[in-house]
Amino acid sequence: MSTPPDPMTSVPPAVESALREFFASRRGLTDAVGGTFTDAVAALESFVLRGGKRVRPAFAWTGWLGAGGDAAGPDADAVLRACSALELVQACALVHDDIIDSSGTRRGFPTLHVEFADRHRTGLWSGEPAKFGESIAILLGDLALAWADDMIRESGVDAAAQRRLGPVWSAMRTEVLGGQYLDVSTEVTADESVAAALRINRYKTAAYTIERPLHLGAALAGADDDLIAAYREFGTDIGIAFQLRDDLLGVFGDPEVTGKPSGDDLREGKRTVLFAEALLRADASDRGTADVLRRSIGTDLSDEQVHRLREVITDLGAVDAVERRIDELTTTGLRALEASSATAEATSSLRSMAMAVARRDA
Repeated sequence: MSTPPDPMTSVPPAVESALREFFASRRGLTDAVGGTFTDAVAALESFVLRGGKRVRPAFAWTGWLGAGGDAAGPDADAVLRACSALELVQACALVHDDIIDSSGTRRGFPTLHVEFADRHRTGLWSGEPAKFGESIAILLGDLALAWADDMIRESGVDAAAQRRLGPVWSAMRTEVLGGQYLDVSTEVTADESVAAALRINRYKTAAYTIERPLHLGAALAGADDDLIAAYREFGTDIGIAFQLRDDLLGVFGDPEVTGKPSGDDLREGKRTVLFAEALLRADASDRGTADVLRRSIGTDLSDEQVHRLREVITDLGAVDAVERRIDELTTTGLRALEASSATAEATSSLRSMAMAVARRDA
């Protein structure tokens, strides 16, 4: 039996083609508005197309296949377009997240708010460049979310499938915005618990990265409740493992690989599970170290200070604790998948995909 194609490599080119077609379909509307709006939309298109692993569409597509979808069938192109709309939700989340976190780079390029602030400075326009950049990026993030809805609606999936996927899509949008809210609010209220950090991971990342994309694919295929429940259990566990890996990369990642400055999560004050685990251990063993961690997070740290904090976090055992949690979540997620009624081929693909996202280096 031939080895099935890896969705993490086979799906992205098809998704990018669908996204290019969608942006092309909107040019008449944007040109009619005219002015500099056309250039702004072109910047959004470049942002969406200039990279990314297309994890969300890959899981949605594989979820559809696992629930009986046929990659060679008459519905495949429409389903692929529906799955590709997830990348526009992702674009909205990234653009707005970069503003919230004051991030300067994304995938090795200036973030959209930084790009438009630079345009303001170069043009010697009136007002504050940073304010202008943030305002434009907020609008472009909103546009990406609105167009995600358009792409779903115009995907070509039949009316019955649209009715099934509607509640899933609505829940996913609410969850990701709720998770983003929890992230922002936890930073200012300084909730240092592991439970709070895990709740953010569950709703800000896991829900719209793996759980709901799988649910979306299952809904498109008309899957039964048991398969949907298994997909959601698998997706939640692997989605949280995905974010925990991101937490580690946000402190220890190689900027040449991640496309973001190393230690950014510490400078931005992110209340991650990694940081919560470090504080939990420091509070129990060394209050002086705990005070250093609390004073340092969310400040303009030098590279040397970031290096020292990495050593402290590692010595406290927080890295090992997060790695163990990733392993445990991967194990329980795969157990739910293996017990499901998903097709053998899709199960094999999802198993490989789970390992890839939990062990990635970018």
